[in-house]
Formats: sequence, C-alpha cells, structure tokens
Amino acid sequence: PSPKSFQPNGASEEALQCEIEELKRKDLALDQEIAQLMSEGYSLEELEKHISLLHEYNEIKDAGQMLLGKLAVIRGVTTKQLYPEYDLELSD
Repeated sequence: PSPKSFQPNGASEEALQCEIEELKRKDLALDQEIAQLMSEGYSLEELEKHISLLHEYNEIKDAGQMLLGKLAVIRGVTTKQLYPEYDLELSD
C-alpha cells in the first residue's frame, strides 16, 4: 500500500483541494499569458501552431537524446563525451 493510503480522509481531501487550487492558478496564468500574446498581435491559430511545433521539436530532441544514450552505452562512454563529436553544445 502507498503512504497516501494511510492518510486520514481529511488530509487526502485537503491535499486534493490544494492541488485543484494550484491547477486553477496555473490555468488562470496561462489564460492571462494567451491574452497578453493575443494583445501583442498573435492569433490563436499562430499560438496553436507554435505549440504544435514545439511539441514536435521536443519529440525529435528526445529521440536524438535516446539515440545518443544508446550510442554512448555501446561505446562505453558518457553521452556528454559524444557531444563534441557531433558538434553539439551541452545546452542542445
């Protein structure tokens, strides 16, 4: 059993309420950020396209990191040691 299963119902409900409130704050902050970007002239379609491209970029980057990791294991080196070989910066 998980540690949460030993918490009294009140504590569990309180934790859930805190999580709900935090999610509501994040939702409001994101709505405000979207409104700010739209006031700067961005359209909702542009923002959605940008988000979609960021997701695609992150998926490609994750795949690249996975391949570097597998290559590092095969060669018996760290991933960091492979970066110069492929002209990558540590921030890449």
